[in-house]
Amino acid sequence: MTSEIVIDARENDISIALLEDKRLVEYQSEPRAASFSVGNIYIAKVKKLMPGLNACFVDVGYERDAFLHYLDLGNQFNSFAKYLKQVQGDRKKLFPITKATRQPDLKKDGSIANTLQVGQEVLVQIVKEPISTKGPRLTGELSFAGRYIVLIPFNDKVSVSSKIKSGEERARLKQLIQSIKPKNFGVIVRTVAEGKRVAELDTEMKVLLKQWEEAITKVQKTQKRPQLAFEETGRTVALLRDLFNPTYENIHINDENIFSEVKNYVTLIAPEKSNIVKLYKGNVPIFDNFNITKQLKSSFGKIINYKHGAYLIIEHTEAMHVVDVNSGNRTRSVTGQEANALDVNLGAADELARQLRLRDMGGIIIVDFIDMHLPEDRQLLYERMCKNMQQDRARHNILPLSKFGLMQITRQRVRPAMDVNVEETCPTCFGKGKIKSSILFTDQLESKIDHMVNRIGIKKFYLHVHPYVSAYINQGLMSLKRKWQMKYGLGVHVIPSQKMAFLQYEFYDSKKQYIDMKEEIETK
Repeated sequence: MTSEIVIDARENDISIALLEDKRLVEYQSEPRAASFSVGNIYIAKVKKLMPGLNACFVDVGYERDAFLHYLDLGNQFNSFAKYLKQVQGDRKKLFPITKATRQPDLKKDGSIANTLQVGQEVLVQIVKEPISTKGPRLTGELSFAGRYIVLIPFNDKVSVSSKIKSGEERARLKQLIQSIKPKNFGVIVRTVAEGKRVAELDTEMKVLLKQWEEAITKVQKTQKRPQLAFEETGRTVALLRDLFNPTYENIHINDENIFSEVKNYVTLIAPEKSNIVKLYKGNVPIFDNFNITKQLKSSFGKIINYKHGAYLIIEHTEAMHVVDVNSGNRTRSVTGQEANALDVNLGAADELARQLRLRDMGGIIIVDFIDMHLPEDRQLLYERMCKNMQQDRARHNILPLSKFGLMQITRQRVRPAMDVNVEETCPTCFGKGKIKSSILFTDQLESKIDHMVNRIGIKKFYLHVHPYVSAYINQGLMSLKRKWQMKYGLGVHVIPSQKMAFLQYEFYDSKKQYIDMKEEIETK
């Protein structure tokens, strides 16, 4: 299996698509202005104590206060609290953590009311982004994640991933980390560190230590609260950090700044693979070029079609996700109803495992498969689902089919489920249901071009339209496009874009910046 990543960086948001054998399996999109991310560390103030929940609410600058439970404060909370006072006691010289004295671990059966006070400053890290009506979920046990190791302040333990089975390798890594880690720091060795040399681990250790020093220096020198002390690496690099493996063939990026950032990161962790990072310079939108737009439109929404006419219906409620499996207009198998039901269900298991990753669905998922009577068929379906989910990085648990034919799945929920709305308000009528005659559409485009060239003074631009409209504009020796170029100059470029609706259009300047040339009045 080969994998490649395609990154579409636009003016307002960044979208990242992971392809396995050219098939879309993971998709993330977030606004460039997004300020909340799992892994961010804040110095913030306790806003309200909730003794009944043994928790508190903390102001981290979000519209809803963040939630911090007593058990999430971490065993080293007392050490952090004392060290925080020492750091803030001297604004000029930073008190080194290696000289800090460890305090007794926090009692497991303690109460939040006896540990924290309203207005007290705490160092916290986001472990769950705001979801629905809930604010972020916090922890007091800070960690700095790298590709090979995770660095944990005030924790002297060295733990090795249980996925590394060799006892000899586990002992080697443990001894190696013990020899290079500084005092008052704990380390978790990740699975990908297996077989790595001390130089590689030491380099990453220094990078993570620098991140900690920069974060605590920010806490020391600033008085504004809440204050972002450490920002997790961008989604692009964070995704690469967790996913990167030797099977990656290409990483395509259409933005020079992100290209440089990713190139530097890949050069750092895998110098021999640095040539797979490629800057996309084509005029056709990058997602269209790699057939991602079409896959997005067919993979999101309420109804998902898969093989031979069968389909899934996916509904999301506040409490859970519900999935219904339907055979649709599929032809009945000659081997009987039981075989037909098994075939439809196995196909549904394949598609559902992909959908869970693609939409990043979390929490409780209930799947209503087509009824099967043979125990061996039910077991086969359960085993198929478990095998498909092995590719999923999120923690999950799958229960066998119940006597009602339902499968229950729980999957780690860290951020809101990805929802791409494939049913949009018509961009040409703005929901009114009436538009100008379609035959006049090209006249409307020409008037926009005339306005842009002769009044605004933009001589070179790219007009993105639906592929059918693009084919019409480009047809023939004396095409519309050729006539426009003769009239308005050779800077007129027409680009087919799969994300455009039939009579939708967008203008971009020579630097690929969006030009707003739309007016709702033109549809009346």
